[in-house]
Amino acid sequence: QVQLVESGGGLVQVGDSLRLSCAASGRSFSDYAMGWFRQTPGQEREFVAAINWNGADTRYTESVKGQFSISRDNAKNMVYLQMNSLKPEDTAVYSCAAAFGRTVRVPTKTYMFRIWGQGTQVTVSS
Repeated sequence: QVQLVESGGGLVQVGDSLRLSCAASGRSFSDYAMGWFRQTPGQEREFVAAINWNGADTRYTESVKGQFSISRDNAKNMVYLQMNSLKPEDTAVYSCAAAFGRTVRVPTKTYMFRIWGQGTQVTVSS
């Protein structure tokens, strides 16, 4: 079973960039599609981005297309979320997750992911 730990969050200004990292431990990391989700108090967890097992296929929620970029490095058991041009509405706890399989299904939903990290806080000041 894969264990996931996120890092890279913090307090930034509008327009700043952050790169979130998700470190995976356990066997067969490359067997899992990976995703990033975010959640604010009182809201349901929202899909942000996903990537298939080898990085060839990526998907994004409409609100972050052209702004965020997901990537992975299977040799290092890492997945990343590059976040540019940050806005106050991007403020949330961001969590990475491992899917049940190697590919990303569309539309991407929370129930498609079986392993979750604890999350890292991103706060964008306005």
